[in-house]
Amino acid sequence: MTELEAFLKQHAITEVESTLADMTGNARGKFYPTFKFLAEKTGRIPETVLVQSVTGDWADNHYEIVDASDRDMVLKPDPNTLRMVPWADEPTAQVINDCYTTDGDLHPLASRTILRHILALYEAEGLKPVIAPEVEFYLIHPNTDPDYELRPAAGRSGKRETSRRSYSIDAVNEFNTIIDTLYAYCEAQDLDVDTLIHESGAAQMEINFIHGDPLDLADQVFVFKRTLREAAMKHGVYATFMAKPMKDEPGSAMHIHQSLLDAETGENVFNNNGKPSERFYHYLGGLQKYSPNAISFFAPNVNSYRRFSPEMAAPINMQWGFDNRVAGLRVPYSTPEATRIENRFPGADCNPYLAIAATLACGYLGMKEELYPTDPIQGNEPPENQEVEIARTLEEGLRLLEECEPLCEILGEHFVRAYMGVKRSEFETFNRVISSWEREHLLLNV
Repeated sequence: MTELEAFLKQHAITEVESTLADMTGNARGKFYPTFKFLAEKTGRIPETVLVQSVTGDWADNHYEIVDASDRDMVLKPDPNTLRMVPWADEPTAQVINDCYTTDGDLHPLASRTILRHILALYEAEGLKPVIAPEVEFYLIHPNTDPDYELRPAAGRSGKRETSRRSYSIDAVNEFNTIIDTLYAYCEAQDLDVDTLIHESGAAQMEINFIHGDPLDLADQVFVFKRTLREAAMKHGVYATFMAKPMKDEPGSAMHIHQSLLDAETGENVFNNNGKPSERFYHYLGGLQKYSPNAISFFAPNVNSYRRFSPEMAAPINMQWGFDNRVAGLRVPYSTPEATRIENRFPGADCNPYLAIAATLACGYLGMKEELYPTDPIQGNEPPENQEVEIARTLEEGLRLLEECEPLCEILGEHFVRAYMGVKRSEFETFNRVISSWEREHLLLNV
């Protein structure tokens, strides 16, 4: 009996959710009765689900990306991702698949494939990346009409927050029923969640994950997003990972802490006798040089760029510093063996597989090219006085990606063309919408 079969039998599973992440990071897949899932062992699904936009549309270059015959790809479940679905009415399991072509190769457009490819490059160098994501989100009042602005959810007191309550214990307790459900769901799925805090936005929280293997953590973030939405909806509230859901509130990020271990010794190669090593500086130099070109993976939606505002505690520059949150790249104070770099650019709306792959790719290129970063900033200048040094629109971010040959090559030319096609389709769809601001200020004034 395989590990997978034993799990399904042990938990008397009657249904299996066979899932994968699309380009946006949303769950796609099929529901199987357990007997059929075990009988088939692998599944099939059209490869076009990998390149569908967030609106359900297709890119202009769709048939340059996938075959016009709308052919299937093969899904192979990863038993390491097998988990219960704690919110299901009947005993249900979920599993994440790797996507393969019918020729037996990992599918070049699958998010998990891209991350696996980057990790293989590190493995060939005798290195093992370690990451720890910090995911921010908002709890909001249910909103079924997109013409109405979003509002923070009211807590158990019935009142909505009107002031900044960073790290407030009482503010978190306002939502303790949702948080208790969330932690119960996470425990049932073996998600390695660590601390939870109240962030600076109204009804904005942040949950941290324990550091570990990048592919495993990407899987966990992928599952966590579904988990949080289900926990919130159980209590009549929406949870959102939009980068900037409300105009007067700060955006939501997914900061990625990262370090590298020697695969044989397990020692942190960023540390050199208590000081940052040459590899640390090369890796940091790669993040500094290539993050502007990779920004569309960290900010993948049209809304993402609203987060990059000087007044809203968001990264807007390519500088770095020790324990300095004014910088886009922060090096937290830590023990030497825990030396790490925090990439503060990714938004909570990113596809975790692609954001983690992109940040590791930038660092890898820095080490291969033996780059060096600028001097660290001291943080004496307030953020509102700084110039924005990164792309301010999705279209600009995609142009920067297209112009960067090393990044396109390391991520895969075919994948990058597909990604840009999907995201440009989303940008053009968004660009056709006339906003209320335009009607208010331009209708009779220009």
